[in-house]
Amino acid sequence: MKRIARLCVLSVSAALIGVSVQAAEVTLTVHHFLSPKSPAHKSFIAPWAERVEEQSNGRITVEIFPSMSMGGKPPELYRQVRDGAADIVWTLIGYTPGVFPRSEVFELPTVHRGSARATNLAIQDNFDLIAEDYKDLKPLLVHVHAGNAIHMREKPVRTPEDLAGLKLRTPSRTGAWLIESLGAEPVGMPVPALPQALSKGVVDGALVPFEIVLPLKLQDLTKYSVEGADGSRFGASVFLYAMNKERYDGLPDDLKAVIDANSGAAIAEEIGKVWDGVEAPGKAAQEKSGGEVIQLDAAAKASFDALGEKVVTRWIEEAGGNGIDAKALVDSARASVEKHSGTQ
Repeated sequence: MKRIARLCVLSVSAALIGVSVQAAEVTLTVHHFLSPKSPAHKSFIAPWAERVEEQSNGRITVEIFPSMSMGGKPPELYRQVRDGAADIVWTLIGYTPGVFPRSEVFELPTVHRGSARATNLAIQDNFDLIAEDYKDLKPLLVHVHAGNAIHMREKPVRTPEDLAGLKLRTPSRTGAWLIESLGAEPVGMPVPALPQALSKGVVDGALVPFEIVLPLKLQDLTKYSVEGADGSRFGASVFLYAMNKERYDGLPDDLKAVIDANSGAAIAEEIGKVWDGVEAPGKAAQEKSGGEVIQLDAAAKASFDALGEKVVTRWIEEAGGNGIDAKALVDSARASVEKHSGTQ
């Protein structure tokens, strides 16, 4: 692969000038479900791999397998990293309902406001409260995107009533609850399946961020996109970048330190800014294609948020019934998001 070839060239060059470069001791595989052209690959996973290789002085080599090229389907990524079929994966917690019950709090409408940076920092503030979700893994980063906008094939949406009876793709079960509260029908599917579902009319629209518009060419498949005028969204998706626990535990302490330096609080704010920054090109693509980005005024967004509050109440009741102090978790998450929303 290119990474290995580059490392060999660097090693030969270093030898010629008398610089010591370690040979690769560890090769880590990273598996994910999006294309190598996606912002997740280009702006997060590939730069992360390069930093780990550099900071390990070449002792770690990272091989990235996008587009499920190691096999399987997106919902299988959690099992792949848990069982060691892949060393590291990047996936959605919504692909495996019930596995990450505490972490769902950061998906909820009216908890996430529209800033990936603010919610990423809130996740770090509250990580001890959700850590039980990750007991079988080594979590490297739990993060969100900038939040779900509503993208529609044909129909403009300005009120919840505009969605009545329509079918919308959902990224998660909490997203499905929101869609149901809006009077629409949720359809679950991994995001790579969305373009075909839109083109064939299987769904009328979808909850996804603008980030994914360009990689999936949604600007050619939808005419309208909807968000709050202040950039607020309709909930979010929580992503997991995780390593096989035994693989991490088997690393020498100094290489563990390299992984740790590129995990959790060390990168949460940076990655939040990356996700916030990749929204603008998607919006521009929608408008350039002749589509419309509808920004709801405060009154209109409040009508959506009132229904979103019903989702939060439903989540608190369900999670509380499973032994989670869900109300306290919602309150703490909201307080942290508010705190970080007021900082730069």
